[in-house]
Amino acid sequence: MTDDEKQTRQRLTWARLPLGACSGVLAGLASLGVAELVSAAVRPQAGPVVAVGGAAIDRTPAAVKDWAIRHFGTNDKLVLQIGILAMLALFALVLGIVALNFRRSGAAGVLLFGIVGALSATSRPDSTSLSDALPSVVGAIAGAAVLYVLVGRLARRDPYPEPHGGEERGLSSGAGWDRRGFVIAATAAAAASAGAGVLGRTLNSASGQNAVASRNKVVLPRPTSAAAAVPRGAQLRIPGISPFTTPNGDFYRVDTALVVPKVNATTWTLRIHGKGVTRPVTLSFGDLLRRELTERDITLTCVSNEVGGPYVGNARWIGVRLADLLAECGVEPPSAGGPADQLVARSVDGMTIGSPVEDVMDGRDALLAVGMNGEPLPFAHGFPVRMVVPGLYGFVSACKWIKDIELTTFDSYDPYWVKRGWARRAPVKTESRIDTPKPFARPKTGTVMVAGVAWAQHRGIDKVEVRIDDGPWQQARLAAQDTRDTWRQWSFPWHATKGGHTLTVRATDRTGQVQTERRTRTIPDGASGWHSVVVTVD
Repeated sequence: MTDDEKQTRQRLTWARLPLGACSGVLAGLASLGVAELVSAAVRPQAGPVVAVGGAAIDRTPAAVKDWAIRHFGTNDKLVLQIGILAMLALFALVLGIVALNFRRSGAAGVLLFGIVGALSATSRPDSTSLSDALPSVVGAIAGAAVLYVLVGRLARRDPYPEPHGGEERGLSSGAGWDRRGFVIAATAAAAASAGAGVLGRTLNSASGQNAVASRNKVVLPRPTSAAAAVPRGAQLRIPGISPFTTPNGDFYRVDTALVVPKVNATTWTLRIHGKGVTRPVTLSFGDLLRRELTERDITLTCVSNEVGGPYVGNARWIGVRLADLLAECGVEPPSAGGPADQLVARSVDGMTIGSPVEDVMDGRDALLAVGMNGEPLPFAHGFPVRMVVPGLYGFVSACKWIKDIELTTFDSYDPYWVKRGWARRAPVKTESRIDTPKPFARPKTGTVMVAGVAWAQHRGIDKVEVRIDDGPWQQARLAAQDTRDTWRQWSFPWHATKGGHTLTVRATDRTGQVQTERRTRTIPDGASGWHSVVVTVD
């Protein structure tokens, strides 16, 4: 071979690399598109991205999850899915380049990703059948076939064949590929992948239409025990303060579901069984609506809420009193001799949440909620039914999309979060937050309204105090209290002077417990400490 021929071979060989990478990416798109289509025949949660993402969430250390929620908020799931897609794209790109010289190995790499997806799907807590592996397996086979065909078009001819037959390891190292065949095959693969993905997404969306229709038909009955009107003065007219009632669209959402379950209320059932249940029962959604309904204002708090964080909200809930339902099933609290001290609620997405039976049955308004702020529960907040227990952090009380309640003991069963290092019991801590002024604000000299919210669910707020810099604690004005299960607004007129200042708040609950200064992490049972903001007065 002449020097010119060698240079031409080298130049054209390098030119194949981006096309090999492109082949890998197209193979990845084919895998995802076909998997999306197959998942429509199985269930949306069986798709490889959702399955792998769910498995990643399950296996992520609690500290990392807490970091993700703290930095990405309710977008943590979107960030995770984008990360998975980015890793998949990089993996596919590398496989495409490898396949240029090791055609079968590249295709095998795509199949390996399918195996990972299949194992992830079938190992999820909500998986009930091996059919959950089908989307990943079929998608991987399609992707492997696409890669094998495309790379084959890149090495069908060699204008400068090497002596002794060239490379025996894989494809010819020449560069005289079938350009027209590659373009046609790549275009067809891209179109087919996009078509399969769009069709699969459309079918998956259509599969949830029955659930949407069932929600649209729900008419919430008038509650037997209605909530009292929110007292005048509970909502302060101060710009920047959180509204007393949090709109559904603004209510925080923290859970592990990458795909929000859409449950058809007409086929939904709830089973109550277990230790000390003398009369097990299975209830339909209609059964719950025909019972006496209770309406209450209740503030919920996520255990992942940092000091001053946003994961707390107040809503008007309507539902069935859980204690009454349990009593009808023969359940007695431990204080009355009942054998079960833990209530394990199971969600349709496989989540398990353990609540103390004593707390659920001690007279507080623990509800199986069917409505939120005057409408059926939004899907993101647990439609058709969820648990709401005032005074407990959500990870030990607020099971969404609930389908099963088992009475057991703390010694015999650890639910999802306990297995990952969180506490078994977690009453909400006394906390307060400055909503206005915001951190690093630049108010003018004169009177500045410092305001926010404080909460100590099921105990109530008795006092809120504000400190300017290192000065004395000064009592803030409290808004009217609704109930001890809701948060309470407060305000403090500050005579601001020029310069930098640190504003700090603390609350005292109605048991006399003063909010502690001691800073703790959210793990294992909720954050503690005083909330402060730094401002500069101009």
